[in-house]
Amino acid sequence: MPDAVLDASAVLALLHREPGGEMIESILEDSAISTVNISEVIAKLVENGTDPGRAVLLTEAQPFQPADYTLAQAQVAGKLRAATRHAGLSLGDRACLALALTLRLPVYTADRAWRDLLLDVDVRLIR
Repeated sequence: MPDAVLDASAVLALLHREPGGEMIESILEDSAISTVNISEVIAKLVENGTDPGRAVLLTEAQPFQPADYTLAQAQVAGKLRAATRHAGLSLGDRACLALALTLRLPVYTADRAWRDLLLDVDVRLIR
């Protein structure tokens, strides 16, 4: 069972060796990530010039626990739209939060807009 949920921004910080990435490295094996957010990581890597096949391999090499995006999570993410619209959260962001809410685990992100959300989730900023 995982101890935390990772946002795509947290995994990208790790992969790009950005500030906060060392925090994610220390919890990676005990973390879950939504398959929606894995897709986001791959897309960002490709957008920044990584070969698509290599981007997939980079995500597959991580010891985090992929969590399939379920119907229950989709419903939670949809309901989060009203509460997160002001912060400009994307579907990927809401999928991540839905996983954290469903599993009742803290979520790690680099997205500062999340700190002001009035949700029953423990948001931990990595920088």
